[in-house]
Amino acid sequence: MEDLTIKPVDETVMLHITCSARRMGLADTLLNVAKACAKDVIVPEHIECCGFAGDKGFFTPELNEAALHPLKAQIPANCKRGFSNSRTCEIGLTHHSGIPYHSILYLLEEVTA
Repeated sequence: MEDLTIKPVDETVMLHITCSARRMGLADTLLNVAKACAKDVIVPEHIECCGFAGDKGFFTPELNEAALHPLKAQIPANCKRGFSNSRTCEIGLTHHSGIPYHSILYLLEEVTA
Protein backbone atom coordinates (compact mmCIF):
# COMPACT_ATOMS: atom_id res chain seq x y z
CA MET A 1 0.00 0.00 0.00
CA GLU A 2 2.81 2.40 0.82
CA ASP A 3 4.04 2.15 -2.78
CA LEU A 4 0.67 3.20 -4.23
CA THR A 5 -0.68 6.66 -4.90
CA ILE A 6 -4.26 6.50 -3.65
CA LYS A 7 -7.01 9.07 -4.20
CA PRO A 8 -9.95 7.84 -2.07
CA VAL A 9 -13.48 8.03 -3.46
CA ASP A 10 -15.72 10.50 -1.67
CA GLU A 11 -18.44 8.02 -0.82
CA THR A 12 -19.72 5.56 1.74
CA VAL A 13 -19.11 1.90 0.96
CA MET A 14 -20.02 -1.33 2.70
CA LEU A 15 -17.31 -3.87 3.53
CA HIS A 16 -17.95 -7.54 4.12
CA ILE A 17 -15.05 -9.27 5.83
CA THR A 18 -15.36 -12.97 5.06
CA CYS A 19 -15.27 -15.60 7.77
CA SER A 20 -12.14 -17.11 6.23
CA ALA A 21 -10.38 -13.73 6.26
CA ARG A 22 -11.36 -13.31 9.91
CA ARG A 23 -9.95 -16.76 10.76
CA MET A 24 -6.69 -15.93 9.00
CA GLY A 25 -6.37 -12.69 10.97
CA LEU A 26 -6.85 -10.47 7.92
CA ALA A 27 -9.89 -8.45 9.09
CA ASP A 28 -7.84 -5.38 9.99
CA THR A 29 -5.89 -5.60 6.73
CA LEU A 30 -9.08 -5.58 4.64
CA LEU A 31 -10.55 -2.77 6.71
CA ASN A 32 -7.38 -0.70 6.33
CA VAL A 33 -7.38 -1.19 2.56
CA ALA A 34 -11.05 -0.14 2.36
CA LYS A 35 -10.46 2.90 4.59
CA ALA A 36 -7.57 3.99 2.38
CA CYS A 37 -9.84 3.76 -0.67
CA ALA A 38 -13.12 5.34 0.50
CA LYS A 39 -14.17 8.28 2.67
CA ASP A 40 -16.51 6.19 4.83
CA VAL A 41 -16.47 2.41 5.30
CA ILE A 42 -19.24 0.52 7.05
CA VAL A 43 -18.75 -3.01 8.34
CA PRO A 44 -22.25 -4.20 9.25
CA GLU A 45 -22.86 -5.52 12.74
CA HIS A 46 -23.79 -9.14 13.45
CA ILE A 47 -22.65 -10.42 10.06
CA GLU A 48 -19.55 -12.48 10.73
CA CYS A 49 -20.25 -14.83 7.81
CA CYS A 50 -22.46 -14.51 4.73
CA GLY A 51 -23.69 -18.08 5.02
CA PHE A 52 -22.84 -18.93 1.41
CA ALA A 53 -20.45 -21.59 2.69
CA GLY A 54 -18.34 -21.95 -0.42
CA ASP A 55 -20.89 -23.03 -3.03
CA LYS A 56 -23.65 -24.25 -0.66
CA GLY A 57 -25.49 -20.96 -1.13
CA PHE A 58 -26.32 -22.07 -4.66
CA PHE A 59 -28.03 -25.21 -3.36
CA THR A 60 -29.22 -24.10 0.09
CA PRO A 61 -29.99 -20.40 -0.36
CA GLU A 62 -31.80 -20.20 2.98
CA LEU A 63 -28.37 -20.35 4.73
CA ASN A 64 -27.29 -17.20 2.95
CA GLU A 65 -30.66 -15.52 3.46
CA ALA A 66 -30.64 -16.18 7.22
CA ALA A 67 -27.03 -15.05 7.67
CA LEU A 68 -27.62 -11.79 5.81
CA HIS A 69 -31.07 -11.00 7.18
CA PRO A 70 -29.86 -7.93 9.18
CA LEU A 71 -27.76 -6.52 6.31
CA LYS A 72 -30.19 -4.44 4.26
CA ALA A 73 -31.34 -2.38 7.26
CA GLN A 74 -27.72 -1.33 7.94
CA ILE A 75 -27.04 0.14 4.52
CA PRO A 76 -27.36 3.94 4.52
CA ALA A 77 -29.36 5.55 1.73
CA ASN A 78 -26.23 7.23 0.37
CA CYS A 79 -24.35 3.92 0.04
CA LYS A 80 -24.47 2.54 -3.47
CA ARG A 81 -21.93 -0.31 -3.43
CA GLY A 82 -20.13 -2.82 -1.29
CA PHE A 83 -16.89 -4.78 -1.38
CA SER A 84 -15.54 -8.09 -0.15
CA ASN A 85 -12.85 -10.62 -0.97
CA SER A 86 -14.90 -13.63 -2.09
CA ARG A 87 -16.90 -13.89 -5.29
CA THR A 88 -19.48 -16.30 -3.88
CA CYS A 89 -20.00 -14.05 -0.84
CA GLU A 90 -20.41 -11.11 -3.21
CA ILE A 91 -23.17 -12.97 -5.09
CA GLY A 92 -25.17 -13.51 -1.90
CA LEU A 93 -24.43 -10.03 -0.56
CA THR A 94 -25.63 -8.42 -3.80
CA HIS A 95 -28.79 -10.52 -3.81
CA HIS A 96 -29.75 -9.74 -0.21
CA SER A 97 -28.55 -6.15 0.17
CA GLY A 98 -29.99 -4.32 -2.81
CA ILE A 99 -26.56 -2.91 -3.76
CA PRO A 100 -23.84 -4.49 -5.88
CA TYR A 101 -20.87 -6.08 -4.12
CA HIS A 102 -17.54 -6.54 -5.91
CA SER A 103 -14.00 -7.51 -5.05
CA ILE A 104 -12.10 -5.01 -2.91
CA LEU A 105 -9.45 -5.19 -5.65
CA TYR A 106 -11.79 -3.32 -8.03
CA LEU A 107 -11.98 -0.45 -5.56
CA LEU A 108 -8.23 -0.45 -5.05
CA GLU A 109 -7.67 -0.34 -8.79
CA GLU A 110 -10.17 2.50 -9.15
CA VAL A 111 -8.41 4.75 -6.63
CA THR A 112 -4.78 4.13 -7.56
CA ALA A 113 -2.83 6.08 -10.11
